[in-house]
Amino acid sequence: MNGAAKGAIVGGVFLAMVGGAGYGVYALVGDGGHDGGNGAGDTAVKAEKGSGPVTDKEAAQTAKAFFAAWAAGDAQAAAELTNNVQAAQSAVADYRAKAYVSKAVITPGTQTGTTIPFAVAAEVTYQGATKPLAYESKLTVVRGLTSGKPLVDWQPSVIHPQLQKDEKLRAGAPAAPPVKAVDRNGEELSAEKYPSLRPVLDQLRQTYGGKAGGKPGAELWIEPAAQDAPKRTLLTLVEGEPSTLKTYLDAKVQAAAEKAVAKYPESSVVAVQTGNGHVLAVANNRKDGFNAAMEGRRAPGSTMKVVTAAMLIDRGKAAADKPAECTKEASWGGRAFHNLNNFELPGANFATSFAKSCNTAFIKQIDDVDDDTALAKEAREVFGLGLDNWKTGIRSTDGQVPEAKGAEAAAEYIGQGRITMNPLNVASFTATARSGAFHQPLLVPPELDGRPIAQAARQMKPSVQQQLVRMMKLTATSGTAAQAMSSVGGDKGAKTGSAEVDGAGSPDSWFTGYSGDVAAAAMVEAGGHGGDAAGPLVAAVLNAS
Repeated sequence: MNGAAKGAIVGGVFLAMVGGAGYGVYALVGDGGHDGGNGAGDTAVKAEKGSGPVTDKEAAQTAKAFFAAWAAGDAQAAAELTNNVQAAQSAVADYRAKAYVSKAVITPGTQTGTTIPFAVAAEVTYQGATKPLAYESKLTVVRGLTSGKPLVDWQPSVIHPQLQKDEKLRAGAPAAPPVKAVDRNGEELSAEKYPSLRPVLDQLRQTYGGKAGGKPGAELWIEPAAQDAPKRTLLTLVEGEPSTLKTYLDAKVQAAAEKAVAKYPESSVVAVQTGNGHVLAVANNRKDGFNAAMEGRRAPGSTMKVVTAAMLIDRGKAAADKPAECTKEASWGGRAFHNLNNFELPGANFATSFAKSCNTAFIKQIDDVDDDTALAKEAREVFGLGLDNWKTGIRSTDGQVPEAKGAEAAAEYIGQGRITMNPLNVASFTATARSGAFHQPLLVPPELDGRPIAQAARQMKPSVQQQLVRMMKLTATSGTAAQAMSSVGGDKGAKTGSAEVDGAGSPDSWFTGYSGDVAAAAMVEAGGHGGDAAGPLVAAVLNAS
C-alpha cells in the first residue's frame, strides 16, 4: 500500500486504529491529528496471487486493508483492493469531496466466511452545518479473475447500503426545494409516518418543489442513475422552507394501506374514487423500494375478466343470464386451457362463470367474437388502458393490452399473455366498471401544472355497466371473492385473479373490488390465489374508506 500506509495526514484525512476485536476501529477525521501509535501502516497487506476459493484469512486481511485505505481517504489504494478500480476510486474519493463526510468511524463486525459486515458512524458537514449519519453495510472478498488476488467485490452498497448501480452519494443544496405534502383534508403526509410513500413524495418534490414556492436547504442524498428519477434524501443538514402541496390522498385510507401491505412481502395496493379517479392511497411493501403499485408491469390474471366480460357483453356475445359453458378444458390456437383444479360448472350462466372465475367459459367465446382487435379496442376506448398518456402527477404506467392472435389472444382473455398491469390500472378499470365512465387516476390536481388528462373515446353502455356490476356483486357475495369481502359492508363487488409467472413457484395474487364510491386493487408477487393474499389488502383499504 502506498501513502495510506504511513499513518500520516493524507489529503487532510487521518487514520487511527484505536483497538477493539477483529480489525479494530478505523476513524476518518477531517481536521487531522496524530497517530495513537498504531496507524495505517499496521493495516497494510501485500495481496499475493493465489488460486481456488478465497480463505477466511485472506478475506480478513483484504477487508482490513480496504477499511484502512477508505478511512485514510486514499481512494487509489482502496480501489486497488477491489475488482472494479475505476468505480471504487470514484466512490471513495466522492465520499469526502462530494458527500462532504468530514468524519467517519468504521467498525467491522463478525466475519462470516468471506463476508465482513461493518458499521459506520459518520458526520456530514456542509457550509458550517454538521449532522451525524449512522448506517451498517457489508463487503465480500472474492478472487480476482485475472490477478488471482483476494479483492473486495465492488458494489456501490459498500459505501452506503442504499446505493444501487451507477448511483452516487452527494451533499449540498438540492435543486428542488422541500415540499410539505398534505392529504385532501390538509393532514401532512410524511415518509416517517407513511414509509411506502417515500418514492411518491420524492417524485412530488422533484416535479413540484420549484413551482410551489419553497426554498432549498442543505441535504445528503442519493443521486439516481436515471436522469428523470428523483433524488432520495438520506439526511437533512439545514431545513429548507417547504411549500405546501395538496394531494388527493386520504391519510386515513393511506394508513390502512400501509398497515395492510406490511403483512405481505412484495405487495402493493391502490385505492381510487370511482367518480373522479382521485387516488386515495398508494402503498408498497418491497425490498427494492419500487413503486410497483403505479409503475409495475405484470400480468393481472383473472381480474382482467372485468374488461373481457365488458367487451363480450358490449358486442352481444354474452349476457349475465345467458348460458356460458364452463367445461374442465377448452382449446384455442393449439393450446389447452384449464380451470383451477379442473373444475366445471354444468349448465352455468355467464354471471356464475364470471363469479367462479371459469377460464374456459371465456376462452369458448373467442370464435364468436371473430375479431383479434376486440379486447384491445374495448380496453382502450372504454377503460382508457393502453393510451400511454396518463398523467397522474408522478411516474405511472397505464396498462398494456396488445392485439394478439391464436393462443396468445386466448391467454389475454383471462389476463395472461402479453397484457401488463399494475394495481393502479386494475383499480381504475374497476372504477370504470362501477361508475360507467373512465376517469384518469389523479394523485395531484392537474391545475398545479396545467397537464392534460387522458380521455376515453366513449362511455360504457348502461346495459353493459349494469350487468358488469351485477356480476361483480355476485363474485363478492357468493363467488371466489366472498371470503375476502365478507368484512366489507354495503354496496360491494369484486374479482379475484392469479397470474402465472415464468420461473415462479407460485402465481401472483391479484384482487380488485369496490365498496360505495371507492375501488381498490392489490397484487402480491408469488402470493397464490387472489383471495388469499391480495384480497385481505383490498378489504382492509375499502373498510377504511
